[in-house]
Amino acid sequence: MVDEMLAKSFERSGADYDRFRPGFPSAAAEMLLPAPVEAVLDLGAGTGKFTERLLGRAGRVIAVEPAAAMLDVLRSKLPEVEAVDGTAESIPLPDASVDAVAVAQAFHWFDRERACAEISRVLLPGGMLGLVWNHSDPDCAWDRAAHRVAHPAVGDADSTSASAADDLPGFTFVQHAELRWRERITRADYLGRWSTVSTFLVADEAGREEKMAAIERVLDQNPHTAGRTEFDLPMITAVFLYRRV
Repeated sequence: MVDEMLAKSFERSGADYDRFRPGFPSAAAEMLLPAPVEAVLDLGAGTGKFTERLLGRAGRVIAVEPAAAMLDVLRSKLPEVEAVDGTAESIPLPDASVDAVAVAQAFHWFDRERACAEISRVLLPGGMLGLVWNHSDPDCAWDRAAHRVAHPAVGDADSTSASAADDLPGFTFVQHAELRWRERITRADYLGRWSTVSTFLVADEAGREEKMAAIERVLDQNPHTAGRTEFDLPMITAVFLYRRV
């Protein structure tokens, strides 16, 4: 069940989301589109963090996003993309109009049955669906500790890519891969990133301050981050590929 309050928490966070959230490795886009296609859709595109990886891989790159603040940022930085207001449950595109659909960091917010039906509708027969998520490296103790602060109900579990499955209605599972990479990030930007996650956005001011202080203590106490203004953050990008039946 999608938490509507958490799902809508990003509606006013476009600029900060784009500034602080991590991008994605090009290998994730290469998995979905190993060869150029005519049209690809980035669904729930946000500010275009993954959309930009699709440029040059399709004649048409289309982005669908319901949050106006996110869409404004995407349109500003990627004017060559066809950016459209819409949702996963009601995609404003014709039947069989795209070769592939990408969903990066968003599928867990969708109504699975309705979204899969719509994605299947806009895909050409045999078209590909790629579900992509960034998540923390379980071997990075300080980042996992920060995750436990931000998402105490989840703990060490991966609550996002867990919504992928071998069986999606209307699709055949093809492949799952975990892409490991590192991001050089400042302490300030790392803290700013946490301010853009849903649990921070829906918390009251006291709750946000308490969470942020707890994450700062994590950084102050870990030998890999204590006293440093910049550090390497290990990342894992999970990619799940499906083919339209």
